[in-house]
Amino acid sequence: MDLSEMLKSSGISQGDGDKKNKTGFATLIGRPNVGKSTLMNRIIGQKIAITSNKPQTTRNRIQTVLTDERGQIIFVDTPGIHKAKNKLGDYMVNAAEKTINEVDVVLWLVEPATFIGAGEKHIIEKLVRTKSPVILVINKIDTVKREDLLPVIEKYKSVVDFVEIVPISAEKGDNVDLLVELVFKYLPYGPMFYDEDTITDQPMRQIVAELIREKALQVLDEEIPHGIAVVIESMKDRPNGKMTDIEATIICERDSHKGIVIGKNGAMLKKIGTNARYEIEKMLGHQINLNLWVKVKKEWRDSDFLIKNFGYNKKDE
Repeated sequence: MDLSEMLKSSGISQGDGDKKNKTGFATLIGRPNVGKSTLMNRIIGQKIAITSNKPQTTRNRIQTVLTDERGQIIFVDTPGIHKAKNKLGDYMVNAAEKTINEVDVVLWLVEPATFIGAGEKHIIEKLVRTKSPVILVINKIDTVKREDLLPVIEKYKSVVDFVEIVPISAEKGDNVDLLVELVFKYLPYGPMFYDEDTITDQPMRQIVAELIREKALQVLDEEIPHGIAVVIESMKDRPNGKMTDIEATIICERDSHKGIVIGKNGAMLKKIGTNARYEIEKMLGHQINLNLWVKVKKEWRDSDFLIKNFGYNKKDE
C-alpha cells in the first residue's frame, strides 16, 4: 500500500481546490526535538531556525514567510513544549502555548510511535480547546516501515479531531509539498502581510547569534547548552561590502562552564567560531571576521532582566 492509499483508507483527505490569494498564520508545535525547525527550514528553502539534537534548541517564536502564486503562509516556529524548570523555561512554554489560539492553522508535529506520553497529553489538553483547525504531522517517517504508520494514525485520530493527518520526513522532504498545500487549504482569503521577498521577521543579528549558539550546542556537553546564550555586541559591514566584522559573547551560568566553552588553549571556542563562521558566511554571501568572547552571568535563566537583555522578549508570551 502506498502512502496516498494509506491516507485514503484512514479517512484522511489529501486536499484540493482553489488556494489562490490566501494569507494566514500557521504554527508548528510539539515536544522538543520532533523536527519543527527542520521542517520550517525545509519549507522556506534556507536555514532560518537553528537545529540540534538537544532539547530547548528553539527559544523564541520565529516567523518565516512562504509566498507563491497561491498566497502567503507565515509559519510560526515555537519552542518545544516541556515542563519548565526556570523563568526562561516558563517564557518558552508560554510563547509556544499562546500561539495555538492566535493562528489560522495549527501543525502538531509528532514522531511515528503509538505511545502517547505525558508531553503529548499536555499538548492534547491545549488542542482540544482550540478553535483553530489542527493538522497532525507525523514526522520522521523515514525511520519506520510504512506499514507501521497506520497504527500511529489510528492512535492519534482517537484523541484529537484533526482536519488532516500528514506523514512526512522533514529531513528528506517527503510529503512536505503536500503539507504546504493543505495549510493553504485552511487559510482565509486576504491581502499579504509581508512583501514577496520577505522570508523572516528575525533581525540579522538575531539569526547570527542563533547560528553561533547552534554550533555551541553541537559540540558542548549535554548539561551546558541549556545555560548558554549568545549576544551580538557589534556587527558592522566594511566599506567595500566584502567583509563583516562581528563581535559576539557567549554567556554561561557557571565559572566551570566558561572553562569548558573556551576549552584547552582555546580549542573549543575556536571550533565553535570556525563552524559558525562557515554558516554565517554562507548566509551573508561574503566573508566575516568573527571574534568570540565568553562571560559568566550566574543563574541568568531566572533573571527577568537578563532574559530580556539576551533577546528573549516577554512580549512574545
